[in-house]
Amino acid sequence: MLGGCGLADSHAVWPEALKVKASEPAPLETPPDVKHLVASKLDSVFTAGSQPTHVRVSAPLHDPQGTGWIACVRADLNSVLGKPLGTQTYRVSISNGIILDRRLVEADDNCLTETYSPI
Repeated sequence: MLGGCGLADSHAVWPEALKVKASEPAPLETPPDVKHLVASKLDSVFTAGSQPTHVRVSAPLHDPQGTGWIACVRADLNSVLGKPLGTQTYRVSISNGIILDRRLVEADDNCLTETYSPI
C-alpha cells in the first residue's frame, strides 16, 4: 500500500526534483513617506467633522504580518458637536503607498512611546 503520492515538501529525504521548493519571502516595500501620505490623505485617517489640528506622525515600521508598513498618527480632534476631544492617536496600515486601515490605539500600544514629527 502506498503511503502517499505526490511531491515531498522541502524537508523530505527525496531527490531535489521531487521536492516542493520553499517559497521565498516577499520583498519588503520601500518605506513610505508617512508625512506626505498623511498630509495628502487626512480623510483616510480622520473624519472631516473632527477638524484635525497639530497632526504628527511617527516613522514607518515594517508590518510583521506582511510586506507593508505601519505608522502612528496623532492629532488634536473635535467631536461631531465641535467639542474638543483632545489628542487622539491612530495606528495606520500602509501598503503600496495607500493607507489601507486605521484604528484608535489602546493603552498597551507602542504608538504611545513613539517619537512624532509634525506634517
